[in-house]
Amino acid sequence: MQGFSGDENYGERIVVTPVSAKGIPTMKPLELKLDVENIAGDPTRIGLPLNGREPQTIKVFLEAKEVIAEVSGGIQFNYWTFNSQVPGPFLRAREGDIIELTLKNHESSHMPHSIDLHAVNGPGGGSLVSQVNPGEEKTFSFKALNPGLYVYHCATPNVATHMTKGMYGLILVEPAEGLSEVDKEFYIMQGELYTSGNQFSKGLQKFSFEKMTDENPSFVVFNGKVNSLDGQMKAKVGDKIRLFVGNGGVSLSSNFHVIGEIFDKVYVEGGSLINENVQTTLIPAGGSTIVEFTVEEPGSYLLVDHALNRVNKGAIGVLVVEGEHNDEIYSPKPGENKNTH
Repeated sequence: MQGFSGDENYGERIVVTPVSAKGIPTMKPLELKLDVENIAGDPTRIGLPLNGREPQTIKVFLEAKEVIAEVSGGIQFNYWTFNSQVPGPFLRAREGDIIELTLKNHESSHMPHSIDLHAVNGPGGGSLVSQVNPGEEKTFSFKALNPGLYVYHCATPNVATHMTKGMYGLILVEPAEGLSEVDKEFYIMQGELYTSGNQFSKGLQKFSFEKMTDENPSFVVFNGKVNSLDGQMKAKVGDKIRLFVGNGGVSLSSNFHVIGEIFDKVYVEGGSLINENVQTTLIPAGGSTIVEFTVEEPGSYLLVDHALNRVNKGAIGVLVVEGEHNDEIYSPKPGENKNTH
């Protein structure tokens, strides 16, 4: 099978451990030059709503690239990515569009890569015709037949390895009439990192195939790394928020929850069925959801996987809301009416 190896570190960046003058390995964590300063995909980079425009042909270019980047302070990992970010770029199309997609595999890669888009109607979702070796590129096209929010990911064996190392993203196919108007939209994906160390092991951590098969991630994160959403998501009181949320997996379902808010609408599994007044929504591995809510109070709202031990592994983000406090909606000290900004 192309791209498969029984060696869990096959395709890893080869790094020599530093040694002392006497030839004894030092205990100081290896300091590496990062290929990417920030691996986290920007949650605000999602393009503009298509507002029910006519179908057209759109061209998409993605580049598979293997990079070393920081997971958390002082901890590095060899990510495999689309466009040097995790998750990959947010793709936006309309029902009826023709998408012409080119996938290039950067010449510095050690592995072949491909792409399977769950929005494709066809064998392999595009993966059978997009397998590219380092330095190669291939182009294929498909028609977006079904509206919804869909995961895309690398599908080169071992598929789970390629995905957990960061090769996943979302493609939104808007319905013909478009989506309802909101004030803010954000893009978030949960993922798992299986490494040779833990949150306290500084330096470059290798991928652990054993941990992956045991379904025991070292990190569970939003947008590729710990604290990736800090300072990125901002809104004002009264804003209607729409979150496009996916789960790159590869093992865990997400129990997505915003502490202090109730979802007015949940597009179940990213499809057409809508649930209302939802506290926590399930997102299966390789699946997605769209949630909408209005923020009534200022403050910091925590985004979590409500299997809360995963917060300890990194699954937490913050939405910061500014504006005027309304004592009728939420009163920290009943009877004391304090309007704050």
